[in-house]
Amino acid sequence: MAQLMAEGKEPEVLFWVGCAGSFDQRAQLVTKAFVKIMNKVGVDFAILGEEESCTGDPARRSGNEFLFQMMAVQNIEVLNMYNVKKIVTACPHCFNTIKNEYPALGGTYEVIHHTQFLQSLINEGKIKLKGGGTYKGKRITYHDSCYLGRANEIYEAPRKVLELLDAELVEMKRCRTRGLCCGAGGAQMFKEEEKGGIRVNEERTKDVLDAKPNIVAAACPFCNTMLTDGVKGEEKQDQIEVMDIAELIESEME
Repeated sequence: MAQLMAEGKEPEVLFWVGCAGSFDQRAQLVTKAFVKIMNKVGVDFAILGEEESCTGDPARRSGNEFLFQMMAVQNIEVLNMYNVKKIVTACPHCFNTIKNEYPALGGTYEVIHHTQFLQSLINEGKIKLKGGGTYKGKRITYHDSCYLGRANEIYEAPRKVLELLDAELVEMKRCRTRGLCCGAGGAQMFKEEEKGGIRVNEERTKDVLDAKPNIVAAACPFCNTMLTDGVKGEEKQDQIEVMDIAELIESEME
C-alpha cells in the first residue's frame, strides 16, 4: 500500500493476510494460492506488508480488552490513512473482527471473506477450471468455520465454490447451523484446553471420518491446523487431505 500511495494509486481491494497467513507455514500456502488466483484473473489488490498487525481477535476472546482496543485502533489508523474501502481476507477471525467489531472504534469497511470473493469471481465468469481434473470422482466434505458459519451466516458461498470442482460433495452429520467447532476459536488455539473427556478437534474428526471423504475443505487457517492434527491423530493422513478452498480452486484453474 505504501508503495502504491507513493505512486498516487489506490488499489480496488486490500488483501488482509492475517497472522496465520503471514507466519504459519501451512497457512502461507493458502495465502500464495489465493494471490495466484487474484493475479490470474487480474484483481487490482495490495497488502499492508509490515504495517499490518494482528486484528486483536485472540486478545479480546481471551479477555484482554485493553490490548484488543490498542491493536484495533492502531490498525484502523493505518487503514484509514490509506483510504481503504474494501478488504478481503482468508481468515474468518480477521473477517469477523474487522467487519463487526472495528466499526465501533471508527473503522468501517466492506469486508469480504475469500470464499465470498471467489464466488463473485466465478459468477462474473473470471474463474474457469480445467474440468475432469485432479478431483474427478473424489469425495469432498466442507467444514463450517464458526466465525464464517454461525457468527456471520455464510454457508452457501464456500459450497457454491466447491460445486465448481468435478467432485462429489458430502455433508458431515453436524454442518451449517449445527456445525461443530474445530477447537481453536476463542483463543483456545494458544492455550492448554480445560479438562474433559475428548479434545474438540478429535470429536470433530469423528464427524469427518463418518463422512468418508478423500478431502476436507476448510476456509480458515485455525480449522485447517486443528483438522489436520485430528486426521493425523487417527493416522488417516494418507487417506484424507485437509485443504483450503483457495488451494482446491487454484490447482484446477486453466
